[in-house]
Amino acid sequence: MTTTKKRTPQFPRLPKGPNGGIQLMLIQNIEHVGKAGDIVEVKPGYANNYLLPEGLAIIANDHHKRMIDKHRAKLMEIEKQRLQSLRSLADQIGKQSINVEANANNEGHLYGSVGAKEIVAGLKANGFTVSSDQIKLDGVLKELGLYTVKVQLHSDVLTELKVWVVPAAGN
Repeated sequence: MTTTKKRTPQFPRLPKGPNGGIQLMLIQNIEHVGKAGDIVEVKPGYANNYLLPEGLAIIANDHHKRMIDKHRAKLMEIEKQRLQSLRSLADQIGKQSINVEANANNEGHLYGSVGAKEIVAGLKANGFTVSSDQIKLDGVLKELGLYTVKVQLHSDVLTELKVWVVPAAGN
């Protein structure tokens, strides 16, 4: 006579959501899923094979929700201070006017072009550190003249910078 043994699951049961998925609380921001602290519903395979083993999410229970709320309050205070410093930096950058030297012909057309990299170098020479992805250009600058360039330091902090594209000293 063969006895059948009842299998016990390897993993504890995960809370099911209203749509049949698994409800988890995100620890980190995950693109196309949610932000840290959000309670999301994902497919069981995604939860078991990626989110939980990588430590990106935890099981959504009351204890974890209270911990995330406390942590979120601290993060909001830090973010508020960061935004305030970025706004003051944006005000300082907005008052700046930088010169970018470039080789040009007699009509004022540049042989090359001026892009975000050159603008970042000009700001760095004035004591401001920004990355090239924060410089928002409609296209590269191909002529001599004055341009107004947008600098986005944060999704909520945008400023404008005056950029003079001038002929190089040898022209």
